[in-house]
Parts: sequence; C-alpha cells; structure tokens
Amino acid sequence: MADFNLEALSLKDLRQMQKDLAKAISTYGDRHKAEARAKLEAIAKEMGYSLAELIGIEVKATRAPAVAKYRHPENAALTWSGRGRKPQWFADHINAGRDPSELAV
Repeated sequence: MADFNLEALSLKDLRQMQKDLAKAISTYGDRHKAEARAKLEAIAKEMGYSLAELIGIEVKATRAPAVAKYRHPENAALTWSGRGRKPQWFADHINAGRDPSELAV
C-alpha cells in the first residue's frame, strides 16, 4: 500500500482523495463481479459454450432502432418511424387531407 503524507496535502487534495475513496468503495463489489463474470465467460468460451447457455438464461436479441420515415415539415428534429402511435403533428397533417408522402424523409 502506498504511503501518503496526509499532512502535506491541501484541503482540496484531501477532499478529492475522499471522493475517490468513496467511489472506489461503492464500486468495489461491481468491479469484482465483472471480473468474475469475465473469467467464467472465458472458461465457458474455451469449452465451446456461452455463459448464458450454461446458466440457462435466455438471451434476447436487441434490434436496431427503426429508421425515420417521416419528418415534421417545420421542425426537422421531429421524426417518426411509422411504428407505434402516430405523433400529433402527423395526425394533424393527415386530418387536414394531405398526403403522408409529403412528409417522407
């Protein structure tokens, strides 16, 4: 363990050290769990399995976010992919009798 001359440190340095220590203490368990998980995954991979297969956990595949198909006519930051509930600006455009292709990206 490193020897520190705490008397030589400024108050600012001591407070920063205190913050760093508190953070290290609070994340200690998580760091060791991650290290153990990595070792177990390496052993499982070496034997031709994934850790999830050995434990029996189903891994759900995540899909990429949907690509925007429609864009707000005045605010280009507002987009809609065509999935889920229609945004109000899109519904207002359709209810006004306009064609949705006018808003296509």
